[in-house]
Amino acid sequence: MLDIREPVLLWPLMLWLMLIVPVLVVLYWRMLARQKRDALRYASLGLFETGSAAAVAGVAAQKNWRHMLKRSRAHAPAMLLLLGIACMIFAISRPQAIIMLPTRMDAVMLAMDVSGSMKATDVKPNRLVAAQEAARIFVADQPTQVRIGVVEIAATASVVQSPTEKREDVVKAIDRFQTRQGTALGSGLAIALATLLPEGGLDVEKFISGTSADRWTRDPARLAEIANFKPVPAGSNSTTAIVLLSDGESNTGPELLDAAKLAAERGVRVYTVGIGTTTGTTLTADGWSMRVRLDEASLKKVADTTHGEYFKAGNAAELKKIYKQLSARLALGKGRATELSGVFVAIGALLVMLAGLLSMLWFNRIL
Repeated sequence: MLDIREPVLLWPLMLWLMLIVPVLVVLYWRMLARQKRDALRYASLGLFETGSAAAVAGVAAQKNWRHMLKRSRAHAPAMLLLLGIACMIFAISRPQAIIMLPTRMDAVMLAMDVSGSMKATDVKPNRLVAAQEAARIFVADQPTQVRIGVVEIAATASVVQSPTEKREDVVKAIDRFQTRQGTALGSGLAIALATLLPEGGLDVEKFISGTSADRWTRDPARLAEIANFKPVPAGSNSTTAIVLLSDGESNTGPELLDAAKLAAERGVRVYTVGIGTTTGTTLTADGWSMRVRLDEASLKKVADTTHGEYFKAGNAAELKKIYKQLSARLALGKGRATELSGVFVAIGALLVMLAGLLSMLWFNRIL
């Protein structure tokens, strides 16, 4: 599967050469008109000299459908030649596009918000139930070799399913979600990242609690990984990804954007899904009420920082569709800018050769 994005022209001014094509069309039709005049002149002379009924019948016969088909075929080589010239002129403008090639995804972490705001009913029947149903569809769509893990996020975050190929275990973990107080999206993203890349040099304990790993571990290999870590380009890791679903309102723990920077430094893309509406709804529970609304800005920043993508789900149907789209996104690797001039030159050359071949076969001439 290929995905071609962001087409651009490196030399767009060269498209002025396309004016050659209509000039050639005009010259072609003028040539045909002159040939037609010559043919009619000689045909009229022949009819005047012979005056035979057979000649008159022959002129009338030229209007039948076979003759019309033959005339249409007469123009085919010229049209192919003009198309070939147009393709080669377009190639001069140096078209370029980002081509996404298929890749092998090894593991995906689903980091899902289970805070109290996920009880809101602006997405029916409520945000959490809609998210669970869509997540099951996402899990079912993943190739069997892709390992899927699950992190639930409330006031604290925890791994409820380590990455596995067993789809039934992942679905069971999703089904066990229960809403709890608090939203620590930064912690959830950091834990998902550490689970994906256990040897990624991430001191997750220090990031979340401020206590460095060297205070509780004596593992020299772990400490060496943390000390020797070197950042890589954002989005360069094509074998792992994180899907973060939330209404975007984080109210405890480390900053979400700081966690996104950790993911970017390790090349892991974070695809964020905002569930709910920006207008929000009033949520009432245990004698208190509050307005809960979708915070798109934070989720968009996370996606931009990690070279992922942000999706907004205003209802359950949109959420299911988004997870379908995510499955397609994860099947594609990192895009690379590729010049397509050679492709258009090849197409143009083939059209020109086909025009010459058909002209030789049909009319015993090159063109």
